[in-house]
Amino acid sequence: MSGTEADPDDHPKPKARVAAAWAVHAFTASGVVTGLLAIAALIAGDLRLALLWLGAALIIDGFDGPMARKVRVSEYAPRFDGAILDLVIDYLTYTVIPALLIYRFGMVPPGWEIPAAAFIMTTSLYCFGNREMKTNDNYFSGFPAVWNLVVLYFFIAGSGSWLNLAVIGALGLLTFVPLKFVHPFRVAALRPLTLAVTALWAGLTFWLVLASGPGLGPREAAPLAFWGFWAVSLYFLGLCIQRSVRDLKSG
Repeated sequence: MSGTEADPDDHPKPKARVAAAWAVHAFTASGVVTGLLAIAALIAGDLRLALLWLGAALIIDGFDGPMARKVRVSEYAPRFDGAILDLVIDYLTYTVIPALLIYRFGMVPPGWEIPAAAFIMTTSLYCFGNREMKTNDNYFSGFPAVWNLVVLYFFIAGSGSWLNLAVIGALGLLTFVPLKFVHPFRVAALRPLTLAVTALWAGLTFWLVLASGPGLGPREAAPLAFWGFWAVSLYFLGLCIQRSVRDLKSG
């Protein structure tokens, strides 16, 4: 006997479990490909297609976490950090590409494109570097840099450039304010209802983006889906406000 303790990582692990763990990492990594395709659409001047590719990246990001926990990737692929991989891809698809979309498609007043994009990218760094980004009850603390969704809402609302700039400024500042923002997959309270509403929101979103076209905005293309989209969005806003107010009262 050598007297040295064996490294638990040296013990053979079931090959099927190891393969499953690496398959989940590969699934997460595929988000960078959808990001690349969104950039290609951006360069081609196709905002709708860019939003659809960002939507695909959002779906990947929504499912890879539960999959990783299910197959226990940290146990069966311990030398590769899936959380860091996820953050790298999220910064690309949640922040960098949306900032470029705002710059490329004139969503803010002329002359403000670079300042707005720079503001988005720099404030988001705090979010992604914040060790307390998530609270104990799995809400986000502060605006969670979901600029892909902000750009989507600008597109669906058809909002003006000055209003967009004001929203960007306000949300960037809220990155540093510990208000609660719901994570639809992780927050336990009302989870079944929230998941159902999230699925409905996703369906309405894809309907609106696909139905719109040159000279035909989402509201005109699919009015029923348009108003349904805003009604569903109020559910998420209500969750965030209710949880934030409860914390303020208890604090």
